[in-house]
Amino acid sequence: MSEEQQITPWNLDGALGEWYVPPYIEDMAEEVLRQYDFKTTARTVMALKNEFGGLIWKLETDDGPKSLKILHRPPIRSLFSIAAQEYLVKKGAKVPEVIKTKQGDSFVNKGEKLWFVAEWIDPLWQVGEDLHGAKLLSGAIADFHERSKGFEPPERCVKSSRLKRWPKKYSKIITKMNWFKEITELYGEMPASPVIQEALPIFEKQAVTAHEKLLSSPYGKLTQRGDKAWGLAHQDYGSSNGQQSSDGMWIIDLDGVAFDLPVRDMRKLIDEYMYNLGYWDLEWVMTMLEAYDEVNPIEQELFEVLLVDMALPNLFYKHVKHMVYEPEFFLGEETKEEIERVLQLEKTKWKVISELRREWKGGKRR
Repeated sequence: MSEEQQITPWNLDGALGEWYVPPYIEDMAEEVLRQYDFKTTARTVMALKNEFGGLIWKLETDDGPKSLKILHRPPIRSLFSIAAQEYLVKKGAKVPEVIKTKQGDSFVNKGEKLWFVAEWIDPLWQVGEDLHGAKLLSGAIADFHERSKGFEPPERCVKSSRLKRWPKKYSKIITKMNWFKEITELYGEMPASPVIQEALPIFEKQAVTAHEKLLSSPYGKLTQRGDKAWGLAHQDYGSSNGQQSSDGMWIIDLDGVAFDLPVRDMRKLIDEYMYNLGYWDLEWVMTMLEAYDEVNPIEQELFEVLLVDMALPNLFYKHVKHMVYEPEFFLGEETKEEIERVLQLEKTKWKVISELRREWKGGKRR
């Protein structure tokens, strides 16, 4: 193996099997593990991002179970997330502890990727899809947000902040609506194309309105407080990355953490539960917000920004955005059913947002 060998995407067509890992990466793993002060007795692939060059193994060691992870982002970006994870551990958050190498480092740089070892929390299990599970997840992410305040990333890493990028993201969604229109016209024979074409005028109008409301909301004023004041948002939070153990809720997979308004994570979590329910339910949303607010209070101006973000057609965008890469793959029956479900949700969404605006004040129900 060359010392200069880079980790590059592999097995993109899946022809080598679902869990295939190239031998040179397995060899790298052996080299990386020799830099730690424990003996590994077994290594099992648990998750792959082979299209980006990322991977997670579960390790069985003489010092208990651990994870070995290859972060797929550039090293100076990955350094941000590792430092954030270490900060959260110091602040008492329930995130896995990063294990130091024999030399006292938090990671190993190999193949132009950062590798790191963390404690494997075992057992972990997903919370239920019921309201109790939703409350547990809401309270857990509130604790994560609260404890992340004050984080200062190392100078040598790229600071990841989405705090002031919301208007740009909203504009990007509006721009892509035109792309979706052109693609579905080009692939008009695909099952999902007609339903997406029918939905596009509805959601494009919503996106434009949400963008206008964001610019006139307290958003700009709130972002002026800066990154440290708001802390970190997980950015990929949901029932898979917030899991329960015998000692409480743990939050895992912090690769994408970034400075942001914390309501971004809550909006995504609420979207997930409403999508799974099949309709928007005021009682569920209220209960989730109260569980969050109990740990990390939601001030009124932040709540107004949350309502704006709820009004953006996030679920529609989530389920169609990948069509630009592989339209023939994504415009099939599965996407058609997903968009039909999103359209069904529309019938109950706006009444709930309206009632939230009327019934929620200063972090509490009126």
